Amino acid sequence: MSGTTTAAVGLRRRAAGAGANRWVVLLVLCVSLLLVAVDATVLHVAVPAVTEDLRPGAIELLWIVDTYPLVCASLLILFGTLGDKVGRRRILLLGYALFGVASAIAAFAHTAEMLIVARGLLGVGGAMIMPATLSILRQVFPDRRERALAIGVWSAVAAVGAAVGPLLGGFLLEHFWWGSVFLVNIPLMLVSLPVGRLLLPESRGAEDGPWDVVGALTAAAGLFGVVLGVKRLGGGELGALTVAPLVAGAALIVLFVRRQRRRRHPLVDLRMFARPAFSTSVGCIVLAMLALVGLELIAAQYLQLVLGLSPLETGLRLLPLTFAAMAAGLAGARLLRRFGPRRTVCAGFVLTAAAVVTLTAMGQADNAGLLLFGFVLLGFGLETTLFAAYESMLSEAPPEQAGGAAAIGETSYQLGAGIGIALLGSVMNAAYAPGLSSVPGVPSDASAAAGHSLGEAYGVAARLGGPAGEMLRRAARDSFVHGLHVTLLVSAGLLLLGAMMALRLPRVMQCEAPAVEVPAPRDAGDAALSFGGVSPPARRP
Repeated sequence: MSGTTTAAVGLRRRAAGAGANRWVVLLVLCVSLLLVAVDATVLHVAVPAVTEDLRPGAIELLWIVDTYPLVCASLLILFGTLGDKVGRRRILLLGYALFGVASAIAAFAHTAEMLIVARGLLGVGGAMIMPATLSILRQVFPDRRERALAIGVWSAVAAVGAAVGPLLGGFLLEHFWWGSVFLVNIPLMLVSLPVGRLLLPESRGAEDGPWDVVGALTAAAGLFGVVLGVKRLGGGELGALTVAPLVAGAALIVLFVRRQRRRRHPLVDLRMFARPAFSTSVGCIVLAMLALVGLELIAAQYLQLVLGLSPLETGLRLLPLTFAAMAAGLAGARLLRRFGPRRTVCAGFVLTAAAVVTLTAMGQADNAGLLLFGFVLLGFGLETTLFAAYESMLSEAPPEQAGGAAAIGETSYQLGAGIGIALLGSVMNAAYAPGLSSVPGVPSDASAAAGHSLGEAYGVAARLGGPAGEMLRRAARDSFVHGLHVTLLVSAGLLLLGAMMALRLPRVMQCEAPAVEVPAPRDAGDAALSFGGVSPPARRP
C-alpha cells in the first residue's frame, strides 16, 4: 500500500473517530443537564423534612424552594453570553465546580439562611450549565440532521430529570436524611469535571468588542424582578411586593433592549428576533411551557385531593407523561426531517390540545384508562412541540451567538413555566371559588376560607364536622372538578393559538452539508490526500 493511500485511510479513520466523539460529548452534556433538571424538583418532596429540622418561617421556606429557579432564570443570559465571549467549556466546567460546592453546603446546612444561600449558588451553577450544554451542541453538531437527533436526546433527558427528581428524593428520604438529596450531586460532579475537561471541545463566539458587563447585570436584575413577580402572582398575591418587582423588572428589560440596540457590539444580537423562525420558536416554547407546568400542577392536586392517591401513586400516574415525552424526543429528529418545522410544531400543539380536551372527561371517579391515554397524548404532543421549537430556534441563530440563543430559549422556558402557574392558577381559582360562596349550613367566613384552595376546604370541613362539613367537602370537590374543566379548556385554546403561531415557521427543514476546513496542500501528495480523505465525508447524506 502506498504512503499516500495509507495516510488517506488513517485520515478517514480519524474523521470517523471525530464523528464518534460527538456522541460521547452528547453523553457528557446530557449527564450535566440531568443533574440540573433533577435538582430543580428533587427538593419538593423534602420540604416537610427540611421544615421539621431547620424550623424555617413561612417566608424562609418560600425562599428555600424558589431561590434556585429564580437565580437560575435571571442569570441565563448573563452566563450564556459570557460563554460566547470567554469559552463555553470554561463556563460549563466552572458551573460543574460551583454546583458541587453548593451541593455540599446545602447538604450540611444547619440553618434556613445557609440553605437559602446554598440554593442560590446552585442556581448560579445551573445558569452556567444549562445554556452551555445547548451552545456546545450547536458547535459540535454542525450537520442539522445530526443536531436534531442530539437535541431530541437532550430534551428527552430533560424530561426524565424533571420526573426522576421527586422519585429520587422520596427514595433518599426513606433511607437517609434530607441533605442526601443534595449530596448525591457531588460524586457525579467529581466525575464530570475531569471527563468534561478531557472530552469537551472549547468554542467561542466572535472576538470583536468587549463583553457588556452593565448590560448583562441589567438583564439579570430585570429577569429576577419579572420572574419573582410572576411567581408571586402564581401564588395568588397581588400586593405591592408583587407589583413592584414586576414593574421594576419590566423597566430594566426595556432599558436592556434599548442599550443593546445602541451598542456596536451588543451582548445579544436582537436582530435574531427579526427572523420569523427564531421569534416564533421562542413564542412556541413559552406557550408550550405555559400549558405543561400549569396542567401538571393542577393534575397533581386532582390526583391527590380528588382521587385520594398518595404522593407516590401520583408520581407513578404521571410517569406515562414522562415516558411519552422521552419517546417524542427520540423520534423527533425523524419527524422533523420528514414533516418540517411548521407541520411538526403545529401537530404537536394540536395533539396536546386534543389531549387536554380528552382530559375534561375526568370526574370525581377514578378512570385510570382515560388518564393513561390523556397523559401519553399530552407528553408526546408537548415534547414534540418543545423539541422542534428548540431545534428551529438554535439552528436559526448564528453559530457565534449560540450561547446567547440557548440562554434566550432557556429563559423563555422558565418564564413560560412561571406565567403558566400564574395564569392557569388564576383561571382555576376564578372557576373554583364561586361554587363555595353559599353552601347551606356553612358560615360565610368558613366558605371564604374554603374558597382559597381545595386543601384548605378539606381542613375547614374537618373542623366543622357533621352534615355541614360533609356538604362543604362535597361542594369543594365538585367546584374543583368544574374549575379543572374550565382550566383545561382555556389551556386548549392557548395551545391552538400556539398552533396558529407555528404557521410562521419554515415549511422544510433546511439541511446544509457542514463545511470541512481543509488545510492548503503543500505538495502533490498532500493534494491527493486532501481529495481522497476529506471530501467524501463532507458530502455524506
